[in-house]
Amino acid sequence: MTDKILSIDGVTVNFGTFCAISDVSLDVRLGSITGLIGPNGAGKTTLFNAITGGCRPSFGKVTLSGENVTGFSPEKLFTMGLGRTFQIPRPFARMSVLENVMLAPLNQIGERLDGPFLFHRAMNLQESDIRKRAMEVLEFMMLAELADHPAGKISGGQMKLLELARLLMGDPQIILLDEPAAGINPMLAGTLIRKIEELNQLGKTFVIIEHDMDFIMHHCDPIIALAQGSLVFEGNAEEAQSDKALIKAYLGTSTDD
Repeated sequence: MTDKILSIDGVTVNFGTFCAISDVSLDVRLGSITGLIGPNGAGKTTLFNAITGGCRPSFGKVTLSGENVTGFSPEKLFTMGLGRTFQIPRPFARMSVLENVMLAPLNQIGERLDGPFLFHRAMNLQESDIRKRAMEVLEFMMLAELADHPAGKISGGQMKLLELARLLMGDPQIILLDEPAAGINPMLAGTLIRKIEELNQLGKTFVIIEHDMDFIMHHCDPIIALAQGSLVFEGNAEEAQSDKALIKAYLGTSTDD
């Protein structure tokens, strides 16, 4: 695969004597929406953590745009164009929706101890630019009307849109979403799906963990499946529906010819 943006090569993650991920290798194609599926406990979120710096692989390598990034911190990876969301969004509840988005860019002048004193004008100009960009992102994510609302007071679905908005402030090339449609109403899920597809058309690459198989089958290609920490399937939606190893992983039984 010559157009890969992310490669996982022989990644294993051990927690003591427990092997959560075992020798997983896969490539993510630039511009794709890759679906990552598997039963509960299959190792999907652990794999995300190994990719994004949440835990260091015991063995194996993670490569982003040709560079070995194994064990890099989430902050470093964010500056390199990789971002991820979590199953449960974690906004700063007492801050406004707009303020949450404005916090996302790293290395702001105002974060420096001497910033407000030595670089006051530059800090104000930067904050103005960040505010403008944040409002543009909120408009895109259909959250602009909630800009001044406390982030802790919006719905769970809106929090998931907010989490994606925060990532977009870093202009990532590849976005990893952990169960984005889980627990939100169909209308907001539809909005989220449309935004993912619009961003994909603009060149963003996605890897998505999702238990909603309708979502996976209609919006993801390729589909990758894990079971008991190992990769058991990689292919398209049509192949997934008839793959014996995948059916066994979900149902605990295999089908006969």
